[in-house]
Amino acid sequence: MFHLQPFDPYGVVLFALLNPVVIAVAFMMGRDANQWQKVIVAGFAAACAGFLFLYALAFVRIVIVKGFGAPTGVFVAQFVFGMIWAWIGYSFFRKKGSTTP
Repeated sequence: MFHLQPFDPYGVVLFALLNPVVIAVAFMMGRDANQWQKVIVAGFAAACAGFLFLYALAFVRIVIVKGFGAPTGVFVAQFVFGMIWAWIGYSFFRKKGSTTP
């Protein structure tokens, strides 16, 4: 079982970095993006999806969340890591059909 404390920056960053939903959503949306500005949108969408995944894990008690600071910090960290994953997908694995000048 994974415990997420209110002021545990290591746990917050670790959960945000290793969240498979954030990685998948950000990478796929970044790969489909045809403008660099959409990387920011992809990061935000990935953070929202990752936060819903965290909520589902907390609901079934796989992850125990104590306090208010942890979920907020996880959302912000997932947004940053989501933008990084989206940028990787946008820069290196872009689909052939996307047109960018």
